[in-house]
Amino acid sequence: MCCAFLVLVTLGPRVLNAIWWLVDPVRWQAAFLSWPISWWLWPVAGIVLVPWTTLMYVIVAPGGVTGLDWLWIGLGLLADIASYSSSAKRQSLPGYSGY
Repeated sequence: MCCAFLVLVTLGPRVLNAIWWLVDPVRWQAAFLSWPISWWLWPVAGIVLVPWTTLMYVIVAPGGVTGLDWLWIGLGLLADIASYSSSAKRQSLPGYSGY
């Protein structure tokens, strides 16, 4: 059960981002078209490295990122940091065998 939850948390936002990109590519183009490098490179890097932040950015960016939109992007970044740091804490525990 724990492994299924871990796979869901790890792959869930990445799969959601990929499916959303396939279903609604116009929104993704609107979010990333103003970036200086080609519009598909940033979303791919975001899905691989920071999927929660990318998800929040695509939600708020087409209307322009102002005010409380930065809060949502920050919460996505905190979710990404928490997902990466949780495995480091587990492995540093004394007596942790890695199962």
